[in-house]
This record gives sequence, structure tokens and C-alpha cells, in this order.
Amino acid sequence: MCVGTEMNEEERIPPQLQSQIAQLQQTQQQTQTLAMQRQQIEIVLRETERALDELEQQPGTVKLYKSIGGLLISGDKAQVMEELREQKETLDIRVKTLTKQEERLTSRLKTLQEQVTRGLKAAGYRAEG
Repeated sequence: MCVGTEMNEEERIPPQLQSQIAQLQQTQQQTQTLAMQRQQIEIVLRETERALDELEQQPGTVKLYKSIGGLLISGDKAQVMEELREQKETLDIRVKTLTKQEERLTSRLKTLQEQVTRGLKAAGYRAEG
């Protein structure tokens, strides 16, 4: 019986490169998470905008109810519209913030991909994709 002396691929990759690969994977996950959060907030933002548009077309005397916890509470049009405008403003800010964070992470991701590719080539691996 012959015991192989070959190292597995992970052992042949230098520790610094292994660390960069781990950072790359973590950054990819963070980027995906931020993109999902941004998309979810954009959905709520569009719903809020539709609600505002619809409410603007209603007469001032329309009966409105808003959900607070498990209760439906009546409210007047002006009050509900103000709350929706505030919600829209908050959502707009949140989308802009997430977009900026996503852009920074995407830039970091590109840099890490380049570093890992160079490191793999230097270590004698063919980098794919």
C-alpha cells in the first residue's frame, strides 16, 4: 500500500491567497444580501407610491383606515397622505444608501477577484470565470 504524498489543492494554495478567497466569498455574499434588501425596499417604495397616487385621486371626505398592529384605525386623508409621504421619503433614503453600499461592495468585489486571479496564476493555477 502506497500513501500519497501529494497535497490537496487547499494545502497548496498559499495562506494569504486562501484568506483573499475567503474575503471574496464573503464579499459576494454581502453584495447579494444588500441587493436583495434593496429590491425588497424598492417593492415597498413602489407600493407606497401607488397608494399615494390612488389616495390623491380620492375626495377629501373619503373614509380611510390604516393598519396599526392588529387593528384598523380610521384616519383622515391629509393625515394618511402625510404619513405615506414620510414613509416614501424614508424608503427613498434607504434605497439610495443601500445602492451606495452595493456599489462600494461591487468595487471591492472586482478588486478581490483581480487579486485572487493574479494569486492563482502566480501559484500555477488556471483561473476560471
